[in-house]
Amino acid sequence: MQELISLPRLEALMDAAWPAPDRHDTGEWVLRAAGSVTQRANSIWPRSEPDGTPHDRLAWLRDARAWYRSRRLPVIFQVFDNARSDALNAVLDQEGFTRQSETLILVCGAGGDTPVPDPDVELSAGPTDEWLRLWWSVDGRGDENSLATARGILEGCQSLYALVRDDAGRPAAVGRLAVPAGGAAGWGGLYCMATRPDARRRGHANRVLRSLLAAGAAQGLDGYWLLVTAANSGARELYARAGFQEAGRYVYRQERPKRHLTGC
Repeated sequence: MQELISLPRLEALMDAAWPAPDRHDTGEWVLRAAGSVTQRANSIWPRSEPDGTPHDRLAWLRDARAWYRSRRLPVIFQVFDNARSDALNAVLDQEGFTRQSETLILVCGAGGDTPVPDPDVELSAGPTDEWLRLWWSVDGRGDENSLATARGILEGCQSLYALVRDDAGRPAAVGRLAVPAGGAAGWGGLYCMATRPDARRRGHANRVLRSLLAAGAAQGLDGYWLLVTAANSGARELYARAGFQEAGRYVYRQERPKRHLTGC
């Protein structure tokens, strides 16, 4: 596949599209926190990995542990699958970090047939309560405070929100097109694609996807990216039919909790 966009540029766009409200840039790593709402917003983005010894990385890791400990959060890295991550992975292996949630980064250029907008798909510049409740019921974790944090993350990047209803008028599926920097970067990210469990396999997700792609075309975007877990074969088939191809992947690497001795 011809490279449509470089992985480092994609990483920066992904960070901007899902902005953590609490962040610290060390120069090498970007530490992100959002009260445990989503792994992405509570993980370390190793933005650059300059030459350094394992001792250097252990020192950076010690500082990161202190930063997250002060927020009562575990240390999690979002580690991309490329040669640049080899040195970091070696340190994390040594420290016993787990590997979880393998995620594919899919991309699609703007060329080809432009999807026709679906007049029955509702588009808005912000997440309505109905949109937010449906997405949270499918993908959310946590209480009302967590939901408020999630809303803040979503609204931290200019985005377009799509919602389609079933025949009874109830919200059936939703999606979000994030456009970092007001579209100046030329790419949009598709997020929060969620369908109510009892409304699946009826074409709702495809309608949301095509409507967001049509909206992106109207804005003159050059291409799109989206994230899907490697295990989600159904979603991968949907996106493949729309022309998306793999451009990279990543895993989350989390520190194992320390075991405490008990009195028994």
